[in-house]
Amino acid sequence: MSPDRPVGERFRRFRDRLTATPGEAAPPAGPGEARAAPDRGGRRRGGRARRGGEELTVPEAEFTSYYGRPILKAPVWKWDIAAYLFTGGLAAGSSLLAAGGQVTGRPALRRAGRVASLAAITASTVFLIKDLGRPARFHHMLRVAKPTSPMSVGTWILGVFGPAAGLAAVAEGASWLPERGLPGLVRRVLPPIGHAAGLAAAASAPALATYTGVLLADTAVPSWHEAYPHLPIIFAGSALASGAGVGLLAVPAGQAGPARRMAVAGAALELYGAHRVETRLGLLSEPYRVGSAGRLLRAGRTLTALGVAGALLGRRSRTLSALSGAALLGASVATRFGIFHGGVASAKDPKYTVLPQRERLERRRGAAG
Repeated sequence: MSPDRPVGERFRRFRDRLTATPGEAAPPAGPGEARAAPDRGGRRRGGRARRGGEELTVPEAEFTSYYGRPILKAPVWKWDIAAYLFTGGLAAGSSLLAAGGQVTGRPALRRAGRVASLAAITASTVFLIKDLGRPARFHHMLRVAKPTSPMSVGTWILGVFGPAAGLAAVAEGASWLPERGLPGLVRRVLPPIGHAAGLAAAASAPALATYTGVLLADTAVPSWHEAYPHLPIIFAGSALASGAGVGLLAVPAGQAGPARRMAVAGAALELYGAHRVETRLGLLSEPYRVGSAGRLLRAGRTLTALGVAGALLGRRSRTLSALSGAALLGASVATRFGIFHGGVASAKDPKYTVLPQRERLERRRGAAG
């Protein structure tokens, strides 16, 4: 190009050549300007087709990354958080089972529920501290109460539930103490304190069972966030089913009546919620149907159905009741891990982030128009 030609004029001539319609001669190149050469298909490099008047289109983008980085950072949580989801639900369900045994005068059921609840909440606390990295962080979270933070609320729920469940379980050992002296006084005082603590643990159990569902839905993980109405239902049902499993495993068939009723209620909630997340979230239901998450959730449904059937049919059989309890516990594990893996899979594939966003934008434009 001639160095004395104004830049604006050279740009306008270049633009006119690019936007020339098919069959129309492009403006002549100025002095020193090169004409765009056609490629092998008769098209000029300006982007317009020169043969047949067909306009080239840019191929649709594939959602892979943004400058080599993923669109959404996948959760760094590992299996211990999925186990934390299970043990928290087991602790809540077992405390409700213990309260049922306490109210209906079934000491074996009460004892099994209290012991299982203490063991599960201890394991749950260990898994949470392991994820936090240092025990001091759990203590630091108790220094502040933040109602808008599910993690803060959950920490306080653990802080209330844990001591109550622990006191109720310790009270079950009162009969082992001597009858005289200070141990005798403790022996007489512990049972009523244990009853009050057991009821307090049962009162906070629904919050413990469901807050983890709220915690997952509060993240940016697509399939967790979109399932926010259903995750607490699934986790509540799973907690009831796992608590029922403890009762069916640990007590004679004649005392397992409350556990059977819990199994039916828990299975109904769990199956309903799982069906909703697998069918009512559009594209974001797909991670719950395929891969390891799909296999785990299908196994959970099968084990839940077998557990409930065995609980109802095995009223007189200790063996069948125990097998039903094991199936319900296995179903709870499979369901929690399936929900966990489904969310992680949705965060790793960019289409679950981009396509739902486009659909929401289109709906907003349609509503505005």
